Amino acid sequence: MIEKLTDQAIELLHKLIETQSFSSEEEGTAQWIENWFIQRAIPFEREHHNIWAYNKYFDKDKPTILLNSHHDTVKPNGNYTNDPFNAFVEDGKLFGLGSNDAGGCLVSLIATFTYFYERKDLNYNFVIAATAEEENSGPLGLKSILKYLKNVEFAIVGEPTLMQLAIAEKGLLVLDVSIKGTASHAAHPNTDNSIYNALEVIKWFKEYALEKSSETLGKVKMTVTQISAGNQHNVVPSHCDIVVDIRVNDRYKNEEILEIVKKAMPENVEVQPRSLHLGSSSIPKDHPIVLSGVGLGRTTYGSPTLSDQSVLSCPSLKLGPGDSTRSHSANEFIYVDEIREGVDLYIKILEGIV
Repeated sequence: MIEKLTDQAIELLHKLIETQSFSSEEEGTAQWIENWFIQRAIPFEREHHNIWAYNKYFDKDKPTILLNSHHDTVKPNGNYTNDPFNAFVEDGKLFGLGSNDAGGCLVSLIATFTYFYERKDLNYNFVIAATAEEENSGPLGLKSILKYLKNVEFAIVGEPTLMQLAIAEKGLLVLDVSIKGTASHAAHPNTDNSIYNALEVIKWFKEYALEKSSETLGKVKMTVTQISAGNQHNVVPSHCDIVVDIRVNDRYKNEEILEIVKKAMPENVEVQPRSLHLGSSSIPKDHPIVLSGVGLGRTTYGSPTLSDQSVLSCPSLKLGPGDSTRSHSANEFIYVDEIREGVDLYIKILEGIV
């Protein structure tokens, strides 16, 4: 049964790759996912482009495991030499946009859910959620349907981890920082140049180290990633704007980091967070699902990349076939054997606890 389900999952991935599904434009891929459940007479729910389904013998008195991955993609970058919407296999690699991030994970989790769907002897319920808008952290993705998901005790979020166990994930805090100054003609003296004022602020972000380090995620990382000021050569601008990307470990909440930054800034600096909800995520090392994976030879680590874990309040584990370093790359691919291993390991890890 597992081999047949895996073959069908790989067929589904071909269809998903060949259907454009940029974030917020996932109508077509949502239909293919619906078809999977319709063909197997599995009842499902849908809101916007999110689809979810429960196991056949759902018991409200049992805890629920959420299996989640996304079916949206980024736009292909300019270095593609393949057609990003042409799914083809060459040298054991399945090529196509979204194959690795996170199509292989999604179809493997769908196959895993289907494998357990009719089981009566489970200690847990299952809910599978194939969700949208992960790549742009949009409002109509996983976050928008959490209110419908019943009694979730923990989640497996499908992202490419080479089927190793990402037991923690850094959160993301993006700050818009505006450094004020005095506008003037460039020919006249000005000791309040906003661009020069920005140098000290940039230096602070470069050199300041937050004290608390995490066993799995290391230190908080702050990086200035954008700068903008002025619109003509002979005018000193009134303000210089920078953007700061902060990757937050599990020792801090985003609100704490924001307060630390604000207190450190001089009066002429305004700091605005774009969002505070993309927090860090983790699951205890001694959680049964982690111990089950370790017992099968999997290793644990902390992930620096953001996923839909950031919107979950329950413990969550990031786990899936594929390699994160291939995500968003030109000529993206996943090995077909990685998908086969993924389905097999998902099932074995879950069998260890359910």
